[in-house]
Amino acid sequence: MSENPRTFPPAGVGVGRPEELPDEIDVLIVGSGPAGMLTAAQLSVFPDITTCIIEKRDSRLELGHADGVQARTVETFQAFGFRREIVDEAYIIKETAFWKPDPENPDHIVRSAVTDDDPLGISEFEHIVVNQARVLDYFREFMANQPSKMAPHYGFEFVSLEVGEGEYPVEVELLVTAGPDEGKTRKVRAKYVLGADGAHSRVRKSIGATHQGNVSYHAWGVADVLAHSDFPDIRLKSIIHSNKGSILHIPREGGYLFRTYVDLGEVPEDDNRQIRKTPLEEIIKKGNDILAPYSFDVQDVAWWSVYEVGHRVTDRFDDVVKTDSDQHPHVFIAGDACHTHSAKAGQGMNVSMQDGFNLGWKLAQVLRGYSSEKILRTYTQERQQIAQDLIDFDLEWSGRMAGSGDDESIEEFYVRTAEFPAGFMTEYKPGLLTSGEVKQERATGYPLGKRFKSARVVRRADANDLHLGHQHRADGRWRIYVFADRAHPSEHSKLDDFATWLGEDAASPVVRHTKAGDDADSVFDVKVIYQQLHRDFEITQAPAVFGPKTGPFQLEDWNQIYGTLADEDIFDIRGISRDGAVVIVRPDMYVAHIAALDETDSIARFFEPIFDLS
Repeated sequence: MSENPRTFPPAGVGVGRPEELPDEIDVLIVGSGPAGMLTAAQLSVFPDITTCIIEKRDSRLELGHADGVQARTVETFQAFGFRREIVDEAYIIKETAFWKPDPENPDHIVRSAVTDDDPLGISEFEHIVVNQARVLDYFREFMANQPSKMAPHYGFEFVSLEVGEGEYPVEVELLVTAGPDEGKTRKVRAKYVLGADGAHSRVRKSIGATHQGNVSYHAWGVADVLAHSDFPDIRLKSIIHSNKGSILHIPREGGYLFRTYVDLGEVPEDDNRQIRKTPLEEIIKKGNDILAPYSFDVQDVAWWSVYEVGHRVTDRFDDVVKTDSDQHPHVFIAGDACHTHSAKAGQGMNVSMQDGFNLGWKLAQVLRGYSSEKILRTYTQERQQIAQDLIDFDLEWSGRMAGSGDDESIEEFYVRTAEFPAGFMTEYKPGLLTSGEVKQERATGYPLGKRFKSARVVRRADANDLHLGHQHRADGRWRIYVFADRAHPSEHSKLDDFATWLGEDAASPVVRHTKAGDDADSVFDVKVIYQQLHRDFEITQAPAVFGPKTGPFQLEDWNQIYGTLADEDIFDIRGISRDGAVVIVRPDMYVAHIAALDETDSIARFFEPIFDLS
């Protein structure tokens, strides 16, 4: 085969898929920003789901305004298969410089500190700067390569919706904004609708959800510029405080462009957005005043704007008004539609995409007949708290950027809180999708509810040294990582008993929830990690459940069996019990349950309500 292995042949709804927007849709996504595009990309892998994403523009986004991509997001790009490509074209943030007034000459700034971008070694993934438009391009390419052959439908603007009854309960009115039918209205029906249509979301207004919070009345001017400069950290991320104000300086991809956020100061409550009329020339002058004794001479401006910092979280992220009712949601909102904040912590695009990652696989699990709609209630339950945590963090970070705060220096705060902006502080609480009877002591390095942190192992089949977590794909499958006990694979052990249960027992989730005729790994991706080095055992000694038969010829997949590295043992690095452990990970990469090898009843109890169709 000489075709691109990332391009799948059309299947299901992708066979002869028409270019026109259909009248009936399983999932309608409004808005082709980061939250909408990631959700669409996740759903595009399922050829039995009709997903459509609409956008009022007549074509792709040409210039995005979000650019900071945190390590957790790059980890997500890895799951979608384009991390290497997008990192190669991005600016990689390795250090941050801090500048303060010179004690001997307060009108001038001096470098006060330089910190590593990830001083605590939180992640092996990069922190990058790349234009939002390129992020969307990669998701669009991913969609086009999937069996459903999805592509955005440009030229449709959301007008309103009503939720009723029936198989497609959501009636949506659209305005055609491009093409021969421009100006006409169109109605479609959907099972579910996601509003990823920005801070002024009409979908949010249609379901009566409201933003909570206030504008903080502090203004910033932002510009992407090409400039001559004698500032020595012009190609280094820099946080600059002077007695004339503050700058957040972000180098951009390409080697020359940089973004400057210039502090324009406090804004009176009765300003009525007059600050937004601040001319570009004034922003540049203020930036040069702050930067003294250095300067920058702008040669070209790619984009600029003025905005006031706003911090808001929506009261709910779906159309369920009464949380104690039996109503199941059919309309959701994500991204700026449900949380807004400043741009200085680089969180907007990142948290928005995690909203979509959280929701996408849940919609697929319901639409493909594996779970009841009750699983959809967890979206608001999980993501609303994350959004509030983001607002709380951003309020403090924005205040420090504006020069306020306690005696702790901004560089100390930057290092102390690094895990949060990197995207790794999300911790889902026990509930339907996170076990309440976890045995955390079995794998102390995999905290329950947090994302599965990778470590290196060796794949036995081909001796490749790989990161275990990097094998996770955004395909909607649950991961069951089985860490073996001490016994050699040639000996009968607790692992063998567990493998027999997992592959043969009627109570096993693999047996119970894999549909007849589907591949053995269609719902659960099962991997085993032995304590022995990869050369110390034969691959054929692993139980059959770890070599599932897949594909048209039902060939054994030997790529699920791993050994350890002599100098980098995953059992030691991640605190995994030498008596073995089972770590269950959700399709969006968060640890959902941990059990001993002989606690099969606990594993069965965990999955039972999730896959309950009643």
